[in-house]
Amino acid sequence: MTAIYASLGSLPIELVYRILDNLDDLTIVMSLRNVCSRLNLIIDTYHRYQTLTMLNIANLRWKTQGLPCLYNLLLNNTILVTLDLSYNRIGDEGTWFLANALKNNKVLISLNLAKNDIGFNGAQYLADALRENTTLGAIVLEFNNIGSQGTEYLVHALNHNRSLNILNLRQNKISADGVKYLSQALQNNETLMTLYFGGNKIGLLGAQFLADLLKTNTAITELMLEGDGLGDRGTQYLANALENNNTLIALNLQENGVSDEGAHCLANALKINAKLEVLNLSRNKIRFPGLLNLVNALKYNTTLMILNLQSNSIDDDQVVRQLANNLGKDANRVFW
Repeated sequence: MTAIYASLGSLPIELVYRILDNLDDLTIVMSLRNVCSRLNLIIDTYHRYQTLTMLNIANLRWKTQGLPCLYNLLLNNTILVTLDLSYNRIGDEGTWFLANALKNNKVLISLNLAKNDIGFNGAQYLADALRENTTLGAIVLEFNNIGSQGTEYLVHALNHNRSLNILNLRQNKISADGVKYLSQALQNNETLMTLYFGGNKIGLLGAQFLADLLKTNTAITELMLEGDGLGDRGTQYLANALENNNTLIALNLQENGVSDEGAHCLANALKINAKLEVLNLSRNKIRFPGLLNLVNALKYNTTLMILNLQSNSIDDDQVVRQLANNLGKDANRVFW
């Protein structure tokens, strides 16, 4: 292989360009970069490489021996701003390689590490990187096994990081303890704007910690809590926080076991809140009385643009029509 690479590096530039035309992006950045200085110079002037800002290498099932290549890819990267490594199961070992490269990377803005068998050790490696990285704006970690301990590592890093705007921790087996760490760390954070936290079953206590966060945080504009097992009491905590929150724009409470009681609390909050624009309450257990409360709240609220009430406990078209009639000019704000 060394002989082949040496010959490639000695070919005329025009011929190397033709060879590169027949190679995919992954082969160029992972196999040909850093072979020799001349080949690097040629690749740097190659038109496809110069415009290669996004690389999708999801679902390739990287083996251990390929991990140093990932390290070199990020360490020497000067063009990639978006990297998708989802569904590769690189584990904590692979995360170690990536995290060490991220400490010095000054270009990457978005990193997708969904479904990679990352545990709390991997989360600690990433947390160490986030303390030093100054450019990464979004990281997707959904469908891993970070847990509450891993969450603690990550959120402590947010006390030092001033670039991360989007954090996706969906489906990571995080309990109320993890939410407590998160809430404490984000009290004064002014950078993180979007938090995906669905599917973690944080329950009533977790909802209470999140409500405390919403009362003081002035940065989070989108909060996704679908399937978190909040119930009516957890929803009540969040509703109370919404009455005094002037930042949150979108709230997803889909599939949280919310019934008429929780809907009533949210309706009261909507009469006061003047910031929320999107509220997703689909796939809950809200019946006619709760839906009517929500619909009537829109008469007092002029900022909510989307109220998603699909797949709740009402199948009677006549009742839906009655609710729609109550909306009048606000009918286009509600999805049934």
